[in-house]
Amino acid sequence: MKKTLFAVGLFVLALSAVHAQKLTGAGATFPYPIYSKWFTEYSNAHRGVEVNYASIGSGGGIAQVTKGLVDFGASDMPMTDAMLAASNVKLIHLPTVLGAVVPVFNVPGVTDLRFSPDVLADIYIGKITNWNDPRIAKDNPGAHLPSQKIIVVHRSDGSGTSFIWTDYLSKVSKAWAEGPGKGTSPNWPVGVGGKGNEGVAGLVRQLPGAIGYVELIYALQNNIQFGSIRNAAGNWVKASIAGVTEAAGSIKSMPADFRVSITNAPGATAYPISSFTYLLIPETAGKPANRAVLKDMLSWILKSGESEASALSYAPLPQNLVDAELKVVYSLK
Repeated sequence: MKKTLFAVGLFVLALSAVHAQKLTGAGATFPYPIYSKWFTEYSNAHRGVEVNYASIGSGGGIAQVTKGLVDFGASDMPMTDAMLAASNVKLIHLPTVLGAVVPVFNVPGVTDLRFSPDVLADIYIGKITNWNDPRIAKDNPGAHLPSQKIIVVHRSDGSGTSFIWTDYLSKVSKAWAEGPGKGTSPNWPVGVGGKGNEGVAGLVRQLPGAIGYVELIYALQNNIQFGSIRNAAGNWVKASIAGVTEAAGSIKSMPADFRVSITNAPGATAYPISSFTYLLIPETAGKPANRAVLKDMLSWILKSGESEASALSYAPLPQNLVDAELKVVYSLK
Protein backbone atom coordinates (compact mmCIF):
# COMPACT_ATOMS: atom_id res chain seq x y z
CA MET A 1 0.00 0.00 0.00
CA LYS A 2 2.83 2.39 0.94
CA LYS A 3 4.60 1.62 -2.34
CA THR A 4 1.42 2.38 -4.24
CA LEU A 5 0.94 5.71 -2.48
CA PHE A 6 4.61 6.56 -3.07
CA ALA A 7 4.24 5.77 -6.78
CA VAL A 8 1.11 7.90 -7.02
CA GLY A 9 2.95 10.73 -5.29
CA LEU A 10 5.82 10.54 -7.78
CA PHE A 11 3.33 10.54 -10.66
CA VAL A 12 1.62 13.67 -9.30
CA LEU A 13 4.96 15.41 -8.86
CA ALA A 14 6.01 14.47 -12.37
CA LEU A 15 2.68 15.66 -13.77
CA SER A 16 3.05 18.97 -11.92
CA ALA A 17 6.54 19.41 -13.33
CA VAL A 18 5.28 18.77 -16.85
CA HIS A 19 2.58 21.40 -16.48
CA ALA A 20 4.62 23.96 -14.51
CA GLN A 21 5.19 27.18 -16.44
CA LYS A 22 7.99 29.58 -15.67
CA LEU A 23 7.98 33.10 -17.10
CA THR A 24 11.07 35.27 -16.88
CA GLY A 25 11.24 39.01 -17.21
CA ALA A 26 13.76 41.76 -16.55
CA GLY A 27 13.99 45.52 -16.60
CA ALA A 28 12.78 48.71 -14.96
CA THR A 29 13.03 49.35 -11.22
CA PHE A 30 10.50 52.21 -11.51
CA PRO A 31 7.47 49.81 -11.55
CA TYR A 32 9.07 47.04 -9.48
CA PRO A 33 6.82 47.48 -6.40
CA ILE A 34 3.63 46.99 -8.44
CA TYR A 35 5.14 44.32 -10.70
CA SER A 36 6.30 42.32 -7.70
CA LYS A 37 2.79 42.43 -6.27
CA TRP A 38 1.15 41.52 -9.57
CA PHE A 39 3.46 38.65 -10.41
CA THR A 40 3.18 37.16 -6.93
CA GLU A 41 -0.61 37.40 -6.96
CA TYR A 42 -0.88 35.91 -10.44
CA SER A 43 1.41 33.00 -9.52
CA ASN A 44 -0.53 32.33 -6.32
CA ALA A 45 -3.81 32.28 -8.23
CA HIS A 46 -2.50 30.00 -11.00
CA ARG A 47 -1.06 26.79 -9.64
CA GLY A 48 2.08 25.70 -11.43
CA VAL A 49 2.90 29.18 -12.78
CA GLU A 50 6.03 30.97 -11.64
CA VAL A 51 6.92 34.52 -12.72
CA ASN A 52 10.47 35.66 -12.04
CA TYR A 53 11.26 39.33 -12.61
CA ALA A 54 14.76 40.81 -12.28
CA SER A 55 14.66 44.51 -11.38
CA ILE A 56 17.89 45.46 -13.21
CA GLY A 57 16.98 48.78 -14.84
CA SER A 58 15.38 49.59 -18.18
CA GLY A 59 18.67 49.37 -20.07
CA GLY A 60 19.25 45.83 -18.84
CA GLY A 61 15.67 44.83 -19.59
CA ILE A 62 15.89 46.14 -23.15
CA ALA A 63 19.19 44.31 -23.67
CA GLN A 64 17.81 41.01 -22.44
CA VAL A 65 14.50 41.05 -24.28
CA THR A 66 16.04 42.19 -27.60
CA LYS A 67 18.41 39.22 -27.43
CA GLY A 68 15.54 36.83 -26.71
CA LEU A 69 16.87 35.91 -23.25
CA VAL A 70 13.60 36.56 -21.36
CA ASP A 71 9.88 36.15 -22.03
CA PHE A 72 9.30 39.88 -21.53
CA GLY A 73 11.23 43.05 -20.77
CA ALA A 74 10.28 46.23 -18.97
CA SER A 75 11.26 49.83 -19.62
CA ASP A 76 10.17 53.31 -18.64
CA MET A 77 11.74 54.61 -21.86
CA PRO A 78 9.94 53.86 -25.11
CA MET A 79 12.47 52.19 -27.38
CA THR A 80 13.56 54.28 -30.35
CA ASP A 81 12.96 53.24 -33.95
CA ALA A 82 16.67 52.41 -34.25
CA MET A 83 16.57 50.23 -31.13
CA LEU A 84 13.51 48.37 -32.38
CA ALA A 85 15.11 47.83 -35.79
CA ALA A 86 18.26 46.41 -34.18
CA SER A 87 16.35 43.98 -31.94
CA ASN A 88 16.58 40.25 -32.67
CA VAL A 89 12.91 40.03 -31.66
CA LYS A 90 9.99 42.14 -32.91
CA LEU A 91 8.61 43.88 -29.83
CA ILE A 92 5.34 45.46 -28.71
CA HIS A 93 5.13 48.22 -26.10
CA LEU A 94 2.33 47.76 -23.56
CA PRO A 95 1.85 50.56 -20.99
CA THR A 96 1.06 49.13 -17.56
CA VAL A 97 0.75 52.06 -15.13
CA LEU A 98 1.68 55.73 -14.84
CA GLY A 99 4.09 57.06 -12.28
CA ALA A 100 5.94 60.15 -11.08
CA VAL A 101 9.65 60.79 -10.70
CA VAL A 102 10.30 63.12 -7.78
CA PRO A 103 13.28 65.21 -6.63
CA VAL A 104 14.27 63.81 -3.23
CA PHE A 105 16.56 65.73 -0.90
CA ASN A 106 18.35 65.52 2.42
CA VAL A 107 18.93 69.06 3.67
CA PRO A 108 19.36 69.32 7.46
CA GLY A 109 16.61 71.40 9.00
CA VAL A 110 14.60 71.66 5.76
CA THR A 111 11.44 69.61 5.24
CA ASP A 112 9.90 71.23 2.18
CA LEU A 113 11.41 72.72 -0.97
CA ARG A 114 10.29 74.12 -4.29
CA PHE A 115 12.31 73.60 -7.47
CA SER A 116 11.99 75.69 -10.62
CA PRO A 117 12.70 73.65 -13.78
CA ASP A 118 15.80 75.71 -14.64
CA VAL A 119 17.11 75.34 -11.09
CA LEU A 120 16.82 71.55 -11.22
CA ALA A 121 18.66 71.49 -14.54
CA ASP A 122 21.44 73.78 -13.30
CA ILE A 123 21.89 71.71 -10.12
CA TYR A 124 22.41 68.60 -12.26
CA ILE A 125 24.69 70.46 -14.70
CA GLY A 126 26.77 71.63 -11.75
CA LYS A 127 26.10 75.35 -12.13
CA ILE A 128 24.28 75.60 -8.78
CA THR A 129 26.45 74.01 -6.10
CA ASN A 130 25.24 75.23 -2.70
CA TRP A 131 21.88 74.93 -0.97
CA ASN A 132 21.77 78.63 -0.05
CA ASP A 133 22.17 79.69 -3.68
CA PRO A 134 20.07 82.84 -4.35
CA ARG A 135 18.03 81.08 -7.06
CA ILE A 136 16.97 78.30 -4.66
CA ALA A 137 16.28 80.90 -1.96
CA LYS A 138 14.10 82.93 -4.34
CA ASP A 139 11.77 79.93 -4.85
CA ASN A 140 11.73 79.18 -1.13
CA PRO A 141 11.11 82.40 0.84
CA GLY A 142 11.28 81.79 4.55
CA ALA A 143 13.21 78.51 4.27
CA HIS A 144 16.37 78.30 6.39
CA LEU A 145 18.74 77.08 3.69
CA PRO A 146 22.16 76.08 5.01
CA SER A 147 25.49 77.00 3.46
CA GLN A 148 26.08 73.40 2.45
CA LYS A 149 27.44 71.82 -0.68
CA ILE A 150 24.87 70.06 -2.88
CA ILE A 151 25.68 66.40 -3.48
CA VAL A 152 24.08 65.36 -6.76
CA VAL A 153 22.96 61.72 -6.91
CA HIS A 154 22.06 59.99 -10.18
CA ARG A 155 21.67 56.46 -11.44
CA SER A 156 24.78 54.41 -12.17
CA ASP A 157 22.95 51.87 -14.34
CA GLY A 158 21.02 52.16 -17.61
CA SER A 159 17.79 53.55 -16.25
CA GLY A 160 14.33 54.40 -17.51
CA THR A 161 13.92 56.63 -14.48
CA SER A 162 16.98 58.55 -15.70
CA PHE A 163 15.39 58.75 -19.14
CA ILE A 164 12.21 60.29 -17.69
CA TRP A 165 14.27 62.72 -15.59
CA THR A 166 16.53 63.78 -18.48
CA ASP A 167 13.64 63.85 -20.97
CA TYR A 168 12.07 66.44 -18.67
CA LEU A 169 15.30 68.40 -18.18
CA SER A 170 15.83 68.46 -21.96
CA LYS A 171 12.40 70.06 -22.43
CA VAL A 172 12.88 72.78 -19.82
CA SER A 173 16.59 73.59 -20.22
CA LYS A 174 18.36 74.43 -23.48
CA ALA A 175 21.70 73.91 -21.75
CA TRP A 176 20.70 70.39 -20.73
CA ALA A 177 19.24 69.55 -24.15
CA GLU A 178 22.41 70.70 -25.91
CA GLY A 179 24.66 69.13 -23.28
CA PRO A 180 24.00 65.76 -21.62
CA GLY A 181 20.62 65.38 -23.35
CA LYS A 182 18.07 62.66 -22.65
CA GLY A 183 18.84 58.97 -22.28
CA THR A 184 19.05 56.01 -19.95
CA SER A 185 22.79 56.56 -19.34
CA PRO A 186 23.66 60.19 -20.11
CA ASN A 187 27.12 61.60 -19.51
CA TRP A 188 26.43 63.06 -16.07
CA PRO A 189 28.37 66.32 -15.58
CA VAL A 190 28.54 65.98 -11.76
CA GLY A 191 27.51 63.69 -8.95
CA VAL A 192 27.68 60.16 -7.60
CA GLY A 193 25.80 57.13 -8.88
CA GLY A 194 23.49 54.68 -7.18
CA LYS A 195 22.19 51.44 -8.67
CA GLY A 196 18.45 51.32 -9.14
CA ASN A 197 15.82 53.52 -7.51
CA GLU A 198 16.78 51.71 -4.30
CA GLY A 199 20.41 52.79 -4.61
CA VAL A 200 19.60 56.44 -5.26
CA ALA A 201 17.12 56.52 -2.36
CA GLY A 202 19.73 54.94 -0.09
CA LEU A 203 22.45 57.45 -0.98
CA VAL A 204 20.15 60.44 -0.50
CA ARG A 205 19.16 59.16 2.94
CA GLN A 206 22.79 58.62 3.93
CA LEU A 207 24.33 61.84 2.60
CA PRO A 208 23.41 65.21 4.18
CA GLY A 209 23.17 67.78 1.40
CA ALA A 210 22.14 65.23 -1.22
CA ILE A 211 19.56 65.56 -3.99
CA GLY A 212 18.39 62.72 -6.23
CA TYR A 213 15.44 61.46 -8.23
CA VAL A 214 13.33 58.34 -7.67
CA GLU A 215 9.90 57.00 -8.47
CA LEU A 216 7.35 58.32 -5.98
CA ILE A 217 6.78 55.04 -4.12
CA TYR A 218 10.50 54.81 -3.27
CA ALA A 219 10.40 58.26 -1.66
CA LEU A 220 7.32 57.31 0.35
CA GLN A 221 8.62 53.89 1.40
CA ASN A 222 11.99 55.32 2.47
CA ASN A 223 10.43 58.36 4.19
CA ILE A 224 12.55 60.79 2.15
CA GLN A 225 11.49 64.41 1.63
CA PHE A 226 10.61 65.30 -1.96
CA GLY A 227 10.00 68.70 -3.46
CA SER A 228 7.38 70.55 -5.47
CA ILE A 229 8.07 71.58 -9.06
CA ARG A 230 6.73 74.51 -11.05
CA ASN A 231 4.78 72.93 -13.90
CA ALA A 232 4.21 74.12 -17.47
CA ALA A 233 1.19 76.16 -16.32
CA GLY A 234 3.38 78.00 -13.81
CA ASN A 235 1.91 76.35 -10.73
CA TRP A 236 3.81 74.65 -7.92
CA VAL A 237 2.77 71.00 -7.76
CA LYS A 238 3.83 68.02 -5.70
CA ALA A 239 3.64 64.52 -7.16
CA SER A 240 0.23 62.88 -6.80
CA ILE A 241 -1.88 60.31 -8.60
CA ALA A 242 -4.24 63.09 -9.72
CA GLY A 243 -1.35 65.15 -11.11
CA VAL A 244 0.03 62.17 -13.03
CA THR A 245 -3.42 61.37 -14.39
CA GLU A 246 -3.84 64.95 -15.61
CA ALA A 247 -0.46 64.75 -17.36
CA ALA A 248 -1.59 61.58 -19.14
CA GLY A 249 -4.77 63.36 -20.20
CA SER A 250 -2.67 65.71 -22.32
CA ILE A 251 -2.35 62.91 -24.90
CA LYS A 252 -5.39 63.46 -27.07
CA SER A 253 -4.54 60.80 -29.64
CA MET A 254 -2.52 57.80 -28.45
CA PRO A 255 -0.18 56.40 -31.13
CA ALA A 256 -0.96 52.87 -32.27
CA ASP A 257 2.33 51.64 -30.79
CA PHE A 258 1.71 53.45 -27.45
CA ARG A 259 5.14 55.16 -27.44
CA VAL A 260 4.70 58.65 -25.98
CA SER A 261 6.29 61.19 -23.66
CA ILE A 262 4.15 63.11 -21.15
CA THR A 263 6.86 65.05 -19.33
CA ASN A 264 6.22 68.80 -18.91
CA ALA A 265 2.58 68.27 -19.92
CA PRO A 266 0.13 71.18 -19.94
CA GLY A 267 -2.60 71.39 -17.30
CA ALA A 268 -3.14 73.47 -14.18
CA THR A 269 -2.30 70.63 -11.79
CA ALA A 270 -0.40 68.29 -14.14
CA TYR A 271 2.72 66.87 -12.51
CA PRO A 272 5.57 67.60 -14.92
CA ILE A 273 7.82 64.55 -14.43
CA SER A 274 5.22 61.88 -15.19
CA SER A 275 5.50 58.86 -17.45
CA PHE A 276 3.99 55.63 -18.62
CA THR A 277 6.04 52.52 -17.93
CA TYR A 278 6.01 49.65 -20.42
CA LEU A 279 6.22 45.90 -20.70
CA LEU A 280 8.13 44.89 -23.83
CA ILE A 281 6.44 41.85 -25.33
CA PRO A 282 7.81 39.78 -28.25
CA GLU A 283 5.19 39.52 -31.00
CA THR A 284 5.95 35.87 -31.68
CA ALA A 285 8.61 33.94 -29.80
CA GLY A 286 9.21 31.43 -27.06
CA LYS A 287 7.51 28.20 -26.07
CA PRO A 288 3.82 27.96 -27.03
CA ALA A 289 2.81 27.06 -23.47
CA ASN A 290 4.69 30.07 -22.09
CA ARG A 291 3.06 32.33 -24.66
CA ALA A 292 -0.39 31.19 -23.55
CA VAL A 293 0.46 31.94 -19.92
CA LEU A 294 2.00 35.32 -20.86
CA LYS A 295 -1.15 36.35 -22.77
CA ASP A 296 -3.34 35.31 -19.86
CA MET A 297 -1.15 37.19 -17.37
CA LEU A 298 -1.19 40.36 -19.48
CA SER A 299 -4.97 40.30 -19.75
CA TRP A 300 -5.22 39.68 -15.99
CA ILE A 301 -3.00 42.71 -15.31
CA LEU A 302 -5.09 44.96 -17.53
CA LYS A 303 -8.47 43.73 -16.29
CA SER A 304 -7.71 43.12 -12.60
CA GLY A 305 -4.25 44.36 -11.64
CA GLU A 306 -4.90 47.99 -12.57
CA SER A 307 -7.24 48.37 -9.60
CA GLU A 308 -4.25 47.90 -7.26
CA ALA A 309 -2.07 50.64 -8.77
CA SER A 310 -3.26 53.55 -6.63
CA ALA A 311 -2.46 51.77 -3.36
CA LEU A 312 1.21 51.86 -4.38
CA SER A 313 1.08 55.50 -5.59
CA TYR A 314 0.90 54.69 -9.30
CA ALA A 315 -1.88 56.00 -11.52
CA PRO A 316 -3.95 53.32 -13.27
CA LEU A 317 -4.38 53.40 -17.04
CA PRO A 318 -7.48 55.11 -18.46
CA GLN A 319 -10.11 52.58 -19.56
CA ASN A 320 -9.93 53.49 -23.25
CA LEU A 321 -6.21 52.66 -23.22
CA VAL A 322 -6.86 49.38 -21.40
CA ASP A 323 -9.40 48.42 -24.08
CA ALA A 324 -6.93 49.24 -26.87
CA GLU A 325 -4.19 47.20 -25.22
CA LEU A 326 -6.44 44.19 -24.64
CA LYS A 327 -7.04 44.02 -28.39
CA VAL A 328 -3.28 43.85 -28.91
CA VAL A 329 -2.85 41.19 -26.23
CA TYR A 330 -5.61 39.00 -27.69
CA SER A 331 -3.92 39.21 -31.09
CA LEU A 332 -0.58 37.87 -29.84
CA LYS A 333 0.41 34.57 -31.39
